[in-house]
Amino acid sequence: MPKKDNTLTKVEFQIMSILWDINHSACAWDILERYEEPKPAYTTIATYMKILYEKGYVDYFKNKGEGKTHMYVAKVTRAEYARQTMQEAKKNLFGGSLKSLLCFFVKEENLTIEEIKELLDLIAKED
Repeated sequence: MPKKDNTLTKVEFQIMSILWDINHSACAWDILERYEEPKPAYTTIATYMKILYEKGYVDYFKNKGEGKTHMYVAKVTRAEYARQTMQEAKKNLFGGSLKSLLCFFVKEENLTIEEIKELLDLIAKED
């Protein structure tokens, strides 16, 4: 697991999202193929994959007989990253208070009483 203060940049998150969507090992070409326009250069993707490896978000291996091609696999799931990011936001922006974080989103998103009840029902079902 990456260090707690090791958040992803916008581009790193974009690349990780592609890798998470692929849901198995992928080479830089696979990621580039799915990248939105304007597509960066292959070397840019390769550089970011190295950075993501150094940050602990991906691992890589080479398939026998396929030359120098690195196959990348996510070491962190999207849910794990979301959990880590939300924990950091709760700590840094809301003094560690889950109540403050939830109140912020309820107010910011202008949730109705009905929507709040639906959320409570969903939470109750998961217990």
